[in-house]
Amino acid sequence: MRQLARAFEFASNLAHGLVPGLRVHGAGNIPAAPDTFDPAARLGTRDGFLDALNRRSASAAHRGEAAVALVEIDAFHKLEERHDHVTIAAYLRHCAARLVEPLGPEAVTAHLGGPRFAVALTGRNATSLEHGLQVATRIQQALAAPCQLESGAIQATASVGLAMSDRITNPDARSLLHAATCALVEAQRNGPAAVRSFSDGMRKRIASRSRLGRDAQVALEIGQIQPYFQPQFDLATGHLAGFEALSRWHHPKRGLVSPAEFLPVLRETGRMEQLGQLMVSGALDALRHWDGLGHHVPRVGVNFSTDELQSPHLVDRIAMTLETRDIAPERLVIEVLETVVARCADDQVARNLAGLSRLGCGIDLDDFGTGYASITNIRTLSINRIKIDRSFITRVDEDREQQDMIAAIMTMADRLNLQTLAEGVETPGEHAMLTRLGCGYAQGFLFARPMPRDEADRWLADLGALADRMVELPRRRA
Repeated sequence: MRQLARAFEFASNLAHGLVPGLRVHGAGNIPAAPDTFDPAARLGTRDGFLDALNRRSASAAHRGEAAVALVEIDAFHKLEERHDHVTIAAYLRHCAARLVEPLGPEAVTAHLGGPRFAVALTGRNATSLEHGLQVATRIQQALAAPCQLESGAIQATASVGLAMSDRITNPDARSLLHAATCALVEAQRNGPAAVRSFSDGMRKRIASRSRLGRDAQVALEIGQIQPYFQPQFDLATGHLAGFEALSRWHHPKRGLVSPAEFLPVLRETGRMEQLGQLMVSGALDALRHWDGLGHHVPRVGVNFSTDELQSPHLVDRIAMTLETRDIAPERLVIEVLETVVARCADDQVARNLAGLSRLGCGIDLDDFGTGYASITNIRTLSINRIKIDRSFITRVDEDREQQDMIAAIMTMADRLNLQTLAEGVETPGEHAMLTRLGCGYAQGFLFARPMPRDEADRWLADLGALADRMVELPRRRA
């Protein structure tokens, strides 16, 4: 289980008034730190750390001022997948040594197990946020340097959660460490390599996200999260070109929960692959259903997460899902965020996209213009169509600069033999300008909002009337 999933467990206990004793939050295959001293890491452990922090912060010389920096190696589970236990243990000893280097004599350090370390600061500047951020930055810089081992180099980033005693009621050592854990959760949400300082609102936010995380996992199991379908149109003909399947969650108490809320929770708890399987199955089931009703829906697009794209079993799973439903691969479109393509140099992602393309699936680059994907990425990752982000589309009929950008995108797409689709089209003026500029496809509220399958049934039955209205809108000549 990923580190943030473990943090959700901690927050769940916190929300119910259970403040557990300190426990190892490291990866499962790494032995827990012993109770007094880890001779390999040359760092104190949790019990010694707590005792030392209480003694030093209570002394007259330190005037009760103290702070804790909780440090965790980012994406540690991926390092475990790539390296054996001996290599991981050597890497952690390296991290322990590097952690001590940038810290002064006032620091108390500990290895809490797995990828997690703690640093205590006491004295005159301990509760200074500026000082804490400086210490966190020095630690991150020290840990970011490559570690040369016999099996090769390992390089990783670290996130840091800070807690200062002057921001906590009754700030004993355990309370400080718990507060630093809350800050670390916030840092990891915004990471990698992020730093966050504890504030009073963090406990409530983390407890709320913990509840949302539990509810989202249950929602996946019982079918509360379902695909909604938004139509896409061919601007040259006005005909329906397909649907995009978008995940929507009807919470029994909260109503419709925004994907912006529940998708990060599922990502942090390692449930994105499960969501992806649900969405693909639901989209293909919808195609079969519409075929049975006599509705012509050429294809449907489904968003794929980084976790799915990195799975070595993805292509086989998609092929089997298509075969069991007797759906031609050409009718499934794989949508990949540009931000994922821009920052992901994973060979497995490239292999999967190439394999899905060979299978016959279409590949869309979603939210184009937001992630700085290079032309090399586009050419090497089997992209068939770029979906232009709505930030370029809004008021394009009124903004000459945006028109120039869209025209440039059209030129690039034409040179690379790519299709284009405009996202978020909301007005007839935007539709007309996009048609004039040569955009191939469009979707947005102008045509229809995302809708559940039963509503899409009725919408498809009424599509003839919509097609007549589309004729009245300006169309590009074929």
